[in-house]
Amino acid sequence: MNVKVKYILGFVTLLFMQGVVAQTITGTVTDNTGVPLPGANVIEKGTTNGASTDFDGNYTLELTTSDPVITFSSLGFLSKDVTVGGQTVINMKMEEDAQQLGEVVVTALGITKDQRKLGYSVTEVAGDGLTQARETNVANGLVGKVSGLSIKQTNSGPGGTAKILLRGLSSANTGSTSPLFVIDGVPMDNTQRGSAGEWGGSDGGDGIGNLNPDDIESMTVLKGQSASALYGSRASNGVIMVTTKKGSKGDYSITLNSNFQVEKAMDLTDFQSVYGQGINGLKPGSAAIAQATNRRSWGARLDGSDVLGYDGNTYSYSKAGNSYIDFYDTGNTFTNTLSVSKGVGDGSFRLSLSNLNSESIVPNSGLDRITVNLTADQNITDKLNVSATVNYTDERYDNQPFLSDGPKNPTNFYLLAPNVDHTIFAPGFDENGQEIIFSDDAYATNPYFITNQGVNDPTRKRFISILSSKYSFTDNTYALLRLGNDTSNDTFFSVDPYGLAYLSEANSNGNLSGKGQSTRSELNIDGIFGTNFNITEDFEVDALAGATLRRNKYQTVGVSGGPFIFPYLYSPLNVVNIGRSYDYEEKEVQSGYYSFDFSYKNFLTVTTTGRYDVYSTLPENNNSIFTPSVTTSFIFDDFLNIDALSFGKLRASYAVTSGEPGSAYGTSFYYTAGNSINGVATGSSPSDLPNLALKPFTLDEFEVGLNLKMFNNKLGLDLAYFVKTSHDEIYNANYSAASGFNKGVVATGSLQNKGLEVLLTGSPVTTENFSWNSSFNFTYLKNEVLQTDTDNNPLTLGTNRAVVGAATTAMVVGEAGPQIRAYDYAYNDDGSIQYDSEGLPVRGELKSFGQVLPKFYGGFNNDFSYKNFNLAFLVDFNYGNKVLSATEYYARFNGLSKATLVGRENGLTNDGVTVDAQTYYQNEIQRINSKSVVDGDFIKLRQVTLGYSFPSEMFDNVKFFEGIRVSLVARNLAILWRKAENIDPESSFGSTVNFLGIEGGSLPSSRSLGLNVNFKIK
Repeated sequence: MNVKVKYILGFVTLLFMQGVVAQTITGTVTDNTGVPLPGANVIEKGTTNGASTDFDGNYTLELTTSDPVITFSSLGFLSKDVTVGGQTVINMKMEEDAQQLGEVVVTALGITKDQRKLGYSVTEVAGDGLTQARETNVANGLVGKVSGLSIKQTNSGPGGTAKILLRGLSSANTGSTSPLFVIDGVPMDNTQRGSAGEWGGSDGGDGIGNLNPDDIESMTVLKGQSASALYGSRASNGVIMVTTKKGSKGDYSITLNSNFQVEKAMDLTDFQSVYGQGINGLKPGSAAIAQATNRRSWGARLDGSDVLGYDGNTYSYSKAGNSYIDFYDTGNTFTNTLSVSKGVGDGSFRLSLSNLNSESIVPNSGLDRITVNLTADQNITDKLNVSATVNYTDERYDNQPFLSDGPKNPTNFYLLAPNVDHTIFAPGFDENGQEIIFSDDAYATNPYFITNQGVNDPTRKRFISILSSKYSFTDNTYALLRLGNDTSNDTFFSVDPYGLAYLSEANSNGNLSGKGQSTRSELNIDGIFGTNFNITEDFEVDALAGATLRRNKYQTVGVSGGPFIFPYLYSPLNVVNIGRSYDYEEKEVQSGYYSFDFSYKNFLTVTTTGRYDVYSTLPENNNSIFTPSVTTSFIFDDFLNIDALSFGKLRASYAVTSGEPGSAYGTSFYYTAGNSINGVATGSSPSDLPNLALKPFTLDEFEVGLNLKMFNNKLGLDLAYFVKTSHDEIYNANYSAASGFNKGVVATGSLQNKGLEVLLTGSPVTTENFSWNSSFNFTYLKNEVLQTDTDNNPLTLGTNRAVVGAATTAMVVGEAGPQIRAYDYAYNDDGSIQYDSEGLPVRGELKSFGQVLPKFYGGFNNDFSYKNFNLAFLVDFNYGNKVLSATEYYARFNGLSKATLVGRENGLTNDGVTVDAQTYYQNEIQRINSKSVVDGDFIKLRQVTLGYSFPSEMFDNVKFFEGIRVSLVARNLAILWRKAENIDPESSFGSTVNFLGIEGGSLPSSRSLGLNVNFKIK
């Protein structure tokens, strides 16, 4: 009987528990004004069971305990606990946490801190802003959103390099200017994989461009040296922290995000269409003259008459029906990302799979990328947590375009005379496979030929792995061990195809430019011990100490050769002569560091850090340096009792960071083995002079700032003023050949940046159904080169193909850098222009014509929400810089510029001498190449999105979907204002310091329109 009773009681208990388990609650989470809060956490207290709110702030949670208490939390709001009792619907209105300034932020080493305690400037950009109107390089999504941050996209097609400057050009060194990118606390390799120069080449992209924006939770910009000091040498350009998305507690959460965008090239030229093809005011009279003048617009006035073409056919002497811009395809990019996350025991995971297919505006060119990302964390015990991040990227590029110079460049049609239709040069080759030469220059490759026959196909397989283990001795004391490895395996395959016109007859079958592979890796190992404790009730200390080992390796091996024995068989086994190449480099940095935060009564915080680095690239007796920083934060709003002031903070900081040479082997002699002669080995001594006195260069910065939140956080102001100066910078120097050496490195450079950053945020309107959030950021920057070499000579950087040897960019002492240097007119004593006996202008002095970096830049962001609709737009601006433009040069030389219309009929008369327009303008631009310097100012409508979130109740009876959001997106929509007449002021072909502010021979700028659809699956 007792046994039966036990079974009956057990059965009743199971039924009761089943009822508890089956209990489900629903509700909506909003802020204190009633605006829904997506992504808020709803957790069953004491368990790992939980849910996140959807786009409309709605949630559903199945309970697992008998007396459940629910915790509601969201970033920037006070957490709240609610006892469920018998409730099935619990709506929660969250209150803002004014004490925490609405947020905590990720700082150096991946450690989160309360913004109240920070004595430096930090800006966080949510990942949602990077995934809708997206770029193939996620870094370009930050344009206009962060004060102090300047980003210029290289015009090279999908996956191109993002040129990033944070608080100006930190170093006169011609190496990388990019900030350090850190993924989940571990630095990643952002090496630029090849850049075009004045003689051509292609943009191999950078490291950050491989990341999938759908995997990014946020990007936090640490601007000042104090913010980034704990990262040592590579942090001299600032740091951008990338926090990846993590798994959510509770049941499965499945999201599919699909993004499709079409891209259209923009014709930003304003060329004349009054006069056509020809020279000396005449139409071409033969096929040969027609071919030689297809890019010369010095002919007669267009009159619609018949004129002989390059192929012997007759064409109308009127404006062509197809512009050069019509050569380009309508490009498209289709990205799909599927992610799955789930809580597993006392841990969670998130797995995503993404595919990007991007067809370039250049015909037969494009990028395919597959990305797999896994993040996982697990509490092994109540004290030990282990987390891991794994990211794999497989990227393939078809026919990556060559830029800048004419050979193999697909952009060469932009200088065609107004009456010449580019379609007559298709398909680019004749019946024998030989290139159709379309101009007077065989080195200006026919774009149809190179897009149909070209081979330049790089690939990349990249594996990023991070393993972190954290042991908490107490709630306030922990030890962290972290391992990060970033390995890229690149292949390259490029040929001079059969039929390429500029090849010699002996090489007419083509050449193997290069085929091989390279491996680049970065290993980071760091250990940290941290603790937090109170000395007294009012005095708190937060401290950490750690050590880091960084090791970089690079190795490449390749073959080249030519000519090919059989045409179209592009194999290393099919060349007459073969060449080999090999390179290897290894570097290591060993570091120790500390950080101490001293806080008093939660209103005053003083932080000091120190780092000691030992570099393998420097002489053993001079290869280490200690770099300190100190910051202070003072919260003053509680002392003022001003009702309108919700929060006020003054901050100040001073920091020193260091750097090392870009090359690993600049301090020793290295001899080169040569080919044997009659069996006798040969070798050569180096032409580079090692510098045995090198030491780490330093960069110091002083910063003061102000943070204000007013009117219940509806208006915010963030001000920062900084002065940073580099010392003993290391860069290349040229020596007299009489010394026995041609070049070497010296450590004499110094550069200074002073700047003011302003961030104004506001919520002008907030009602139950409508909200308007706005932000405006503005940066003023003053840059000055303090020293170059020991004699303070200008340090020449780069140029373009049009003005090689005559106009350059350079670091000039006493001026902003880089500075454009070009030849001006010669002037008479009365200020008038000098002319020679032929009526042509006389070349004057080589002068500076302006800096290539802007003095003012910023952005204006607006976000409007009405019920389930959302409209957002971004306008950004740039002012105060110059551009050395090859397009302007060629437009004037070839008669396409509207400036050359003056004097076409009767010539130009100078000092009583009349000269025809063609002779005058061609000589003028060759002698006075400062005429090719144009203004870089602009205002752009950078981004527009219009979205709609379908109400969640629509899916109550739908088996699979929990929510859908649809957005129309547009990127680089319009240039609202510019001074340059014939170019996009941001256009560029180079991706290094040398080619900042230099334009010419790059792909045209483009605008994109598209659709983004986000599915949340049950």
